[in-house]
Amino acid sequence: MLTVSELTAHYGTSQALFGMDFAFGTGEVATLLGRNGQGKTTTIHSICGVVRPSGGAILFDGEELVGRPSFRIANLGIGLVPEGRQVFPNLTLWENLVATASNHLGHADPWTVERVFDLFPELGARKGSMGNLLSGGEQQMLAIGRALMTNPRLLILDEATEGLAPLIRQKIWHALAEIKRQGLSILVVDKNLSDLLRIADRNFIVERGRVVWSGNSDALRADRDTLHRYLGV
Repeated sequence: MLTVSELTAHYGTSQALFGMDFAFGTGEVATLLGRNGQGKTTTIHSICGVVRPSGGAILFDGEELVGRPSFRIANLGIGLVPEGRQVFPNLTLWENLVATASNHLGHADPWTVERVFDLFPELGARKGSMGNLLSGGEQQMLAIGRALMTNPRLLILDEATEGLAPLIRQKIWHALAEIKRQGLSILVVDKNLSDLLRIADRNFIVERGRVVWSGNSDALRADRDTLHRYLGV
């Protein structure tokens, strides 16, 4: 579904990506792992058109994404849950969801507000609350629901459970497992390795703007040297 090849990116004169290479298929969960500042968010922003790459290619179901504006990329079926949630503070929870609702790709069973509330029952009880009055966990659930309301083929999450209480984190992982079960492809960045590896099919460790290790979850769990060297586990 997604193939990133020899991707480079700069912020002014500072280079952030030095030839990112990875790929995964339809219905798979893939991870970008690594310490802070290694290029994971820049990679995600390059895929979504927030950062314009300086070289390389990004193919999404054979469509080249490099050079396309972010709204065109979203319309191809990529939904982003950004780091920091970024919900609309002056809209209610329900308004946050319907503001992004679309079905450009004509899914037969599209995501609706009701389906989001089935996935996250906590949101249904707060549907009239303003975005800035929600807890951090509720905002993260809302950010995921908002991305699902675009009816994507690929869901990208940057720091899926950062700063959340353990109980809320488990609810997020349970929801992502259910989303995977329904066939949606997922690319996720997160530091909660034990939870992440339970749902991941492919893992890519990023160091200094390039992939330095790739493999399935069983292989990563067994590679103690790699875990210690790149992830500090």
